[in-house]
Amino acid sequence: MLTRSGIVIRVPLPYLLYRLTRRLVTVGALAAFLGIFVLVSSSLWVSRGAAGRVYDEASVPAAPVALVLGAEVYPGGTPSPFLAARLDIARRLLQAGKVRAILVSGDHSRWEYDEPGAMQVYLVARGVPAAQVVLDYAGFDTYDSCARAHRIFGVDKAIVVTQSYHVARAVTLCRHLGIDATGVGDDTVRIYTGPWRNSVIRERGAVVKAAYDMLSHRDPVFLGRHETGIERALS
Repeated sequence: MLTRSGIVIRVPLPYLLYRLTRRLVTVGALAAFLGIFVLVSSSLWVSRGAAGRVYDEASVPAAPVALVLGAEVYPGGTPSPFLAARLDIARRLLQAGKVRAILVSGDHSRWEYDEPGAMQVYLVARGVPAAQVVLDYAGFDTYDSCARAHRIFGVDKAIVVTQSYHVARAVTLCRHLGIDATGVGDDTVRIYTGPWRNSVIRERGAVVKAAYDMLSHRDPVFLGRHETGIERALS
């Protein structure tokens, strides 16, 4: 029902439903366009930020530090295959003289769940000297790991080690947060087709979060005093 100049005009229900539907379709189309624009823009930002800076293990230029980003650890402290593959790359980079220290950065927000501790145990058990492994217990996401590596541990140059679907985002974030970063991405765990596919899909949303984090200039969840572990490991 519409009112115009005191005259009541009865509008048929089908017409009202048509107008409502048209508005909903218009709003939905605009929202979809905005979502696609944000996703494409974020993906381009990540791709450009990592262009020419992602290498295979054999050809990556040397850097003082390998930054290994955390991933799932199973109950009992066993790294998941994804995390173990990252750690194996870092171990080989150290053995080859490509890096001189390994910074393992992950989630230890709960007492019973300790990614950095599990990463250290895995590396030391495979011959990496404990003095060359430095732990960051507050690497809750890629942004926090990169920001803390620079601001807390004083890392200015590093090789970031993760899976290949993730490495461009990690390198881009580290570069924008003050680290002269290159990256090595692992592909060996593609054999786990389900988890790999799910991770690739999640990465599409993660690039949007990365762009938002950079635009917001947020601090990591935890900051704190300067840690000297990297300096000791490199001395």
